[in-house]
Amino acid sequence: MTAEIFPKVKTIDLRKKHIGPSCKVFFSHDPIKIVRAKGQYMYDENGVRYLDCINNVAHVGHSHPMVVKAGAEQMELLNTNSRFLHDNLVQYAQRLQATLPEKLSVCYFVNSGSEANDLALRLAWEYTGHKDVITLDNAYHGHVSSLINISPYKFHQLANAEQSKSVHVALSPDLYRGNYRQDHPDPATAYADDVNNLIQKAHEKGHKVAAFIAESLQSCGGQVIPPAGYFQKVAQHVHRAGGLFIADEVQVGFGRVGTHFWAFQLQGEDFVPDIVTMGKPIGNGHPMSCVVTTREVAEAFKNSGMEYFNTFGGNPVSCAIGLAVLDVIEKEDLQGNALRVGGYLTRLLEQQKEKHPLVGDIRGRGLFVGAELVRDRVKLTPATAEAQDIIYNSKLCFPRLKEQHILLSADGPHRNVLKFKPPMCFSEEDADMVVEKIDQILTGVNPCSQLAIVI
Repeated sequence: MTAEIFPKVKTIDLRKKHIGPSCKVFFSHDPIKIVRAKGQYMYDENGVRYLDCINNVAHVGHSHPMVVKAGAEQMELLNTNSRFLHDNLVQYAQRLQATLPEKLSVCYFVNSGSEANDLALRLAWEYTGHKDVITLDNAYHGHVSSLINISPYKFHQLANAEQSKSVHVALSPDLYRGNYRQDHPDPATAYADDVNNLIQKAHEKGHKVAAFIAESLQSCGGQVIPPAGYFQKVAQHVHRAGGLFIADEVQVGFGRVGTHFWAFQLQGEDFVPDIVTMGKPIGNGHPMSCVVTTREVAEAFKNSGMEYFNTFGGNPVSCAIGLAVLDVIEKEDLQGNALRVGGYLTRLLEQQKEKHPLVGDIRGRGLFVGAELVRDRVKLTPATAEAQDIIYNSKLCFPRLKEQHILLSADGPHRNVLKFKPPMCFSEEDADMVVEKIDQILTGVNPCSQLAIVI
């Protein structure tokens, strides 16, 4: 198989001709053509190697041989739908459930994080008989219509868009930039009270809440780490109102946070959501995802009278790949690596915060880390342009990260948070390299650069 069929310029022209214009590419002024990848590295058509700091989909590393082998071997034998009995399906469900609290025991396999979250809403609506959903500001839960409605990260971008009357947006539990910050005596209660206020206002209008949904750690919202105890307090309010708690682990599950396999477990053993959704890393790039819930919720969904069937969800190939991913996480101690290397990366970035006033906050867990850039540490003025200039800017004299073959992205409502969510095989040497380059850029090493990150 050849790595490249067309010259890069023709690939760009064909993409413009045949691919929807709203489907964007990274580094649109000079996009990268990737033809292969291995571990935490990606390679372009000329063999140039890039360090991947952003790809939380290739969870155990790009093209991991155990995952590739598992998928290929099963594909040679059989791939069919889940209406036929197959041991891969039940074995994988059993293995997956063993990583979760006991009451989360029933699995529905689907094909993407969006499908998973859409199904989670259906489960909540059916179980509660209610319709309204509470979501967090700056949240992103997927691209299908039901999820755009509950994703402020997306619907805030739509001109003249009206928020659905059945959707209520709670404050993001951001301890750096939010309404209640690190100096607040009890931010968990304060943010949870905001959710309770939304519930009461919904009741006053004759509405009833079916679910509260939250990413266990907000990703697109800017690597937000909710205060300990927040989910427990929210769950109390939501359950009292007859609703369910949905934990979206699509971005942050499968050991990424280091100390735990699931990010919702950071809140403590006394918190167990009613529904958990997962995606992205589950198949290491293979399209698969899952919804896990309680027996009670699953029985209510069945009693609706409508059969649930997903053509590709839980097929033997997907389940073989899912099993291989779990095997690699365990055999290569990737959760432990996330804890060790993530802690090391965070310490390096904290040193940059001490050195450079532009770095306002460092936050994260394991290999899920954000560095928020601000022009003023008191006013917290977002350093949006500076964040982009660190990632790439070919017009500047001193090469930025992209020109030095390091792939990083920025996100958050102001696009000023540098996001680190690399493959879990990321090493301390990789962390040293990327932080060294960031330091050089922030310092303005090259005297011809007029930017020199002026503060």
